[in-house]
Amino acid sequence: MRILVTGSFGNIGVFATRELVARGHLVRCFELRTRATLRTAKRLKAWADRIGGQMEIVWGDLRRPAGLTQAVEGQEAIVHLAGVIPPLSEVKPEWAREINVDGTRNLIKAAVALPKQPRFVFASSVSVFGKAQDQPPPRTADEPVYPSDHYSGHKVACERFLMASGLEWAVLRFGAVPTVALQTLDQPTLRLMFEVPLDTRIELIHPADAGLAVANTVLSNRVWGKVLLIGGGPSCQLYQRVYVGRILDAAGIGRLPERAFGQRPFYTDWMDTTESEHLLSYQRHTADDFIREMAAVMGPKRGLARLFRPFVRNWLLRSSPYLDRRTSPFRRRRPRLA
Repeated sequence: MRILVTGSFGNIGVFATRELVARGHLVRCFELRTRATLRTAKRLKAWADRIGGQMEIVWGDLRRPAGLTQAVEGQEAIVHLAGVIPPLSEVKPEWAREINVDGTRNLIKAAVALPKQPRFVFASSVSVFGKAQDQPPPRTADEPVYPSDHYSGHKVACERFLMASGLEWAVLRFGAVPTVALQTLDQPTLRLMFEVPLDTRIELIHPADAGLAVANTVLSNRVWGKVLLIGGGPSCQLYQRVYVGRILDAAGIGRLPERAFGQRPFYTDWMDTTESEHLLSYQRHTADDFIREMAAVMGPKRGLARLFRPFVRNWLLRSSPYLDRRTSPFRRRRPRLA
């Protein structure tokens, strides 16, 4: 099958692309050319060549319809994973909307214009349910949506546009898909970590499992016209306090004071993934697997983190908007005069 994958060098996209190429499909990767995507493209193409896989790369921008017309030509299926996610979607909302909403519309219109219309898989998010922590879990696919920020509003708009397009579609609403390597630790990302209350329910899914779910969706005949919730299942349903604490412990940093975290409701939650697991059979990793893998990837850096723990903790806490620096135990104290 000829399959176009947008965002193919992202967190989920790499695993979805590898899965589809390994099964003998011709995958056309559509990405924005950056230093990071160039590095990933080189590694992924080298891997595909080693196994004799079929993979081609098309560089482009979702905001430019002409390039999308060429990208979708001859494709039997489209997997749309590309997009701007929080916190960047909230820091630059207009720019994010151009990519997330306008770009998705451009891609759908290009698919609709083809003589033989391809199937279309769209990656959405559990965030569309809004801040539902006051409701008993889990969230179900047939619940109404209540977008609560720019990102979730973008996802809802794209879902509705796709469902009205006339294409054969499937919508996958993903839970939290963390990167194993923890590559992004800039201030907006760290601030977002502190924004999530520690009592928040969160359902993880390993990026490899997310990629497997995507690949199995494309190749299934039973998912079209369905909205499916994609998460790691009961073994990956945690509270934010446990999740963040275990990551910090595994990294050698240790747990941070609770007063550094916010109290305003956040939009992650546990989900009912019974139907999606029955149809797609993708849940292979537990939360324990993810924590162990993350610790292994860090390697010697864990020892350095332990060695310089006070300094690392102080650096992390600087991103918290809730911690009173005047009372922080990590603030430099002046010597008291006798």
